[in-house]
Amino acid sequence: MRAVFVQVQCFPGKTYAVADAIFEREIASELYSTSGDYDLLMKLYIPEDVDIGKFIDENVADVPGIFRTLTTLTFKAF
Repeated sequence: MRAVFVQVQCFPGKTYAVADAIFEREIASELYSTSGDYDLLMKLYIPEDVDIGKFIDENVADVPGIFRTLTTLTFKAF
């Protein structure tokens, strides 16, 4: 499993609805509200044999209320 972090920018007034929708999909191991340019930060574990871009496209980017996402791949935990 690969740890992947995804920051989510929501349309105004949609952050809680987006968070609820992500939570219902049971794809994030952790989900936080954040300050700054993005509204939410989630940690996902994606199997090694799954295409990350396709996973994000099919499971995150199609959530209503999301304006933009930023995905950060991880390499090694210390």
